[in-house]
Amino acid sequence: MNDTTTRAASPFWNFSLRLYGRPGVPPACLALQDSAGLDVNVLLFCLFAAWSGRALAPADAARLLETTGPWKDGAVVNLRRARVYLREPAPFIDVAEAAALRQRVKALELEAERLQQEGLYAAFPATALGAPSRSAESAARDNAAALQRAMGVTFDQGALGVILAAFDSLGDRQS
Repeated sequence: MNDTTTRAASPFWNFSLRLYGRPGVPPACLALQDSAGLDVNVLLFCLFAAWSGRALAPADAARLLETTGPWKDGAVVNLRRARVYLREPAPFIDVAEAAALRQRVKALELEAERLQQEGLYAAFPATALGAPSRSAESAARDNAAALQRAMGVTFDQGALGVILAAFDSLGDRQS
């Protein structure tokens, strides 16, 4: 994905890379994705909003889900399915060639997620959603709760706790 390194990334993408790079966050996000049908990019945006000093209502989270749903389902999820399928290719397919294809699909999946994040960042400027929050940490918890209510699910609290603890450990606000 050389072309993504030549473009200036949004503060949201940079925030996401920073948070997702924390120990335990990737498996916690995947656990919530698998168990609750979570769109990880929407959770990350809810946390970015908290990082930006915004507390979201369930209606705000619902707008995020509605906005991203078609892209997530049409592009991200389909690329993810193809990547997962290629783990064990059909017996008549060369394993090495299938592995190389899987790597290219993985790169496309990541690019689709980056595009989703850049689209969210452009569609919902810092003051377009929510209300000012008293602290980033409390807004993060409130925003995760708003997302759960909008989705009509309860997240695994252990996995969510790992993500929120990593959020709390980010220190100074940086993009």
